[in-house]
Amino acid sequence: MERLDNRTVIQIGIIVRDAQAAARAYAEVFGIPQPEVVPIAADGFANTLHRGKPSDAKGKAAFFDLGSIQMELIEPVGSPSTWQEFLDRNGPGIHHLAFKTADMAESLAFLDGNGMPLIQSGGWDGGQYAYVDSTEKLGAILELLQFDR
Repeated sequence: MERLDNRTVIQIGIIVRDAQAAARAYAEVFGIPQPEVVPIAADGFANTLHRGKPSDAKGKAAFFDLGSIQMELIEPVGSPSTWQEFLDRNGPGIHHLAFKTADMAESLAFLDGNGMPLIQSGGWDGGQYAYVDSTEKLGAILELLQFDR
């Protein structure tokens, strides 16, 4: 692999202190309905790994569909996680840009080989995610999403 297999940003992830309050504020600013706040990585299937070790990292999230891109508001719950690390280090703000991939293992190997190691990964019924530490090289964390369907 010489590059990522998809160059279309499908999601921007923003870390917040309170997902409910942030969702309400964004809904008011954009004049759109407030999405439900839902748990993320909250079940045994998540199999969350943070820096190579099992983690009980969970979160609360609200998802806004804004045309061709989704905005995900994430409130960290439990640690360790990349979400909590980001909040502790930077406060609320843009955490990641997400891209779909057809081959998670190949994409992760490509990024790791280019100095962007895996930070956190997990899954859900229907797919898997991986956060890659690309901040030194790109100025932001990348998230890869692979969907089973």
